[in-house]
Amino acid sequence: MDRSRERTREVYDRIAEHFSSTREHPWPEVEDFLADRSGGFGLDVGCGNGRHAQGLAACCERVVGVDASRGLLATASARATERGYADALDLVAGDASRLPVATGRVDLAVYVATLHHLPDRDARVRSLDELARVLASGGTALVSAWSTAHDTFADASVDDDEGFDTTVDWTLPGGETVPRFYHVYSPAEFERDLAASALAVEDAFVASGNCYSTVTSERKTS
Repeated sequence: MDRSRERTREVYDRIAEHFSSTREHPWPEVEDFLADRSGGFGLDVGCGNGRHAQGLAACCERVVGVDASRGLLATASARATERGYADALDLVAGDASRLPVATGRVDLAVYVATLHHLPDRDARVRSLDELARVLASGGTALVSAWSTAHDTFADASVDDDEGFDTTVDWTLPGGETVPRFYHVYSPAEFERDLAASALAVEDAFVASGNCYSTVTSERKTS
């Protein structure tokens, strides 16, 4: 693991318990995506405390949650045990650009609030290629990243075409701040990175200050 990714892992290990305590509910966009969908095998990339893995477990026979932070995986394990879906969930420490999942295995996936933590464009596109690799024929995924359309940037001068790198502080109880790396996507840039990957885009939209896309495993042909 390169040092920038190791730093991100260390940050989330450090803040895992407090971070998890603020992440109780699934995003409405994820709930909408999962509604009326089902599959044999589900995948949550960057699963954090498992709040979206829980939704996948309700509509898939088996779910794998992948996260770089073992601290967050521990909170996901505790949540699954407390809420009765631990038997359907496997939790794995792993990298979004090298997914520990067999090719063509995944019927339904969510990859939310994680892509923007990868350190450079090559790593981000590679992770999208990995998602394409693991999706089964007919498999579907929801991908999201933080967007320049977020209210945070309403009064800022941002390029409509390009995103930017930044750090966003996490404040722990007691007031200590821990900086986290983000690449904030412009919607146009998000669509370009999807187009550069092996994924096929069904839909792309902006909601709640995030870029979203519904994607499939269909391989592009020249």
